[in-house]
Amino acid sequence: MNTSEIYAAATVQMSAAQRSRAKRAVLAASIGNALEWYDIMIYGYFAVVISRLFFPSDSEFVGLLLTFGTFAISYLIRPIGAMVIGNIGDKKGRKAALNLTILVMFIGTLILTFAPTHDQIGPAAAFVVLFSRLLQGFSAGGEFGSATAFLTENASHRKAYYASWQAATQGASLLLAAGVSFVLTVALSDEHLYSWGWRIAFGFGLLIGPVGLYIRAKMDDTPEFEAVEVIKSPLRTTLQHNLLRVLTAAGCVGAATISMYLLLYMPTFAINNLGLPKYAGYVGGIFGGLTVLFCAPQIGKLADRFGCVSVMRVAAATGVIGAVPLFVLLETFPSVLTLTVVQAAVGAILAFYFAPLPALMSSLFPANIRTTGLSVAYNLGVLLFGGTAPIILTTLVQQTGSLVSPSYFYIAVCIISVVALFGARKRFDQP
Repeated sequence: MNTSEIYAAATVQMSAAQRSRAKRAVLAASIGNALEWYDIMIYGYFAVVISRLFFPSDSEFVGLLLTFGTFAISYLIRPIGAMVIGNIGDKKGRKAALNLTILVMFIGTLILTFAPTHDQIGPAAAFVVLFSRLLQGFSAGGEFGSATAFLTENASHRKAYYASWQAATQGASLLLAAGVSFVLTVALSDEHLYSWGWRIAFGFGLLIGPVGLYIRAKMDDTPEFEAVEVIKSPLRTTLQHNLLRVLTAAGCVGAATISMYLLLYMPTFAINNLGLPKYAGYVGGIFGGLTVLFCAPQIGKLADRFGCVSVMRVAAATGVIGAVPLFVLLETFPSVLTLTVVQAAVGAILAFYFAPLPALMSSLFPANIRTTGLSVAYNLGVLLFGGTAPIILTTLVQQTGSLVSPSYFYIAVCIISVVALFGARKRFDQP
């Protein structure tokens, strides 16, 4: 199918039944994505609190390093979750995989919400945090691939638009996490925040889990999965015969994941390096989340019309060009307003880049290995460019003494994504 035919297919009107099914798929897929990213963002927003409660040290840098190190270690298990849950999604169905991911994710959040601190059980507290992050990492390893396959296979003609709700949901999670963090930080004293306030932040995530389980249990599997012939080993087929597709897709993930984790890192950066009040990063996160939430679906519509790669490469190029000026602006005029503007700008880049990404990645893999291929590729990209980002960004500032240094890592990752997008277009004929 050539490019014009793809665009024509994207504009075909969906029947009322197809639209209804696609909308229900958006809700079912998005609820787990919301829990995953809310949990991740709250952990990032309360990194300073967590470091002092679970990783106490004479050096705040060491405490943060241990906190983000635990965060990074959880990403090492993501590929295992991707392989296990992706295999389930391609053999037992997308629905089975989605139900498993949200259940394990809920348990991980539950453990951290009620985790005893270092003052209560000593060094063992750090291992409780690590265990909760490993559970979250395992479940998150299969969430994106299962949810994306579920979304795109339920939307036969407007794949980029419906899949863009993956990005919109992340924006909603960022908005909610930043809003909750802002209210708690402003309303509570440090004593109350460190004593029990942070638990309330994680506790909000527990409200999402049961709702998601109920909604997903009521959904049917996708017609495309039910029609495809199940193969014996989706993982082996993916790695032996589709490795280039996996690597290309993983490279495409880079600019999206580094943008999200940069937003996640901003509150820590604002408090420790800019001397801004604790609520500053949360205010910026609220505006960044709003930008992603409202822009992503509209960008999805553009991608259905002009092609995913065409839209994404503009966003990645903007990231390369704009990263240094944004950090220079932040260093020169450190204020809540400047931080908010910078986070909104990063949110706009994220929306333009990430909204078409799920549809692009889904189109790279055939249906019989789609969940496995998506899961492995996405988590490889997140492991390389996202899970390590907070610790790399923190170390860059510490070692160079430059507040602009985080932009260098951001630029490098965006360049990798530009190259991967070029490969997706030239090698796999993606518009």
